[in-house]
Amino acid sequence: MFSGIIADVGMIKKAEDREGGLRLTVATEVLDMNDVQIGDSIAVNGVCLTAIEIDGHNFVADVSKETLNCTAGLEKQGNHVNLEKALRLSDRLGGHLVSGHVDGVGEVAAFNDIGESWRLVVRAPHQLSRYIAAKGSVAINGVSLTVNRVAGDEFEMNLIPHTLNATTLNELKTGSRVNLEIDLIARYVERMMTADRG
Repeated sequence: MFSGIIADVGMIKKAEDREGGLRLTVATEVLDMNDVQIGDSIAVNGVCLTAIEIDGHNFVADVSKETLNCTAGLEKQGNHVNLEKALRLSDRLGGHLVSGHVDGVGEVAAFNDIGESWRLVVRAPHQLSRYIAAKGSVAINGVSLTVNRVAGDEFEMNLIPHTLNATTLNELKTGSRVNLEIDLIARYVERMMTADRG
């Protein structure tokens, strides 16, 4: 589990083809890797990956073809990525509970400076939009954000300067593809409501 509070912006140093999947080498500048062991989970742009090698400030993780098919931003060498180590039970939960299991890929519909913050509008896949609620939580590329408004398949957030400076969200533009993870509670509420119907 993760909190959606990004610890570092890293970079994909290598993206090697592995029979349709990829083996990524990710470089991090400030993420403390001293307590990371092989087999530990690290969220990379909101995708929970397993560290299979650790070398100083670099770690290696395999990405399956299935994961590549339902996420964005992991496939290209040189891409900047949001990084977060898995939570310990004693950690503060500054964002919201994030599993690192991406539900779908959205598209940036608008991203503009409105003075004290930036307004971000994302278009969700239609099958996910019903899980997104005003004042609810959503993770975009692993970043925990609060939804301000929802209109059909589009939802809107305001990003403060700190969020832009501490994440890759400052690189977004209209048309950018982003990883979306809906709130865990919405997922379980729907399951409970539909379990007896099928």
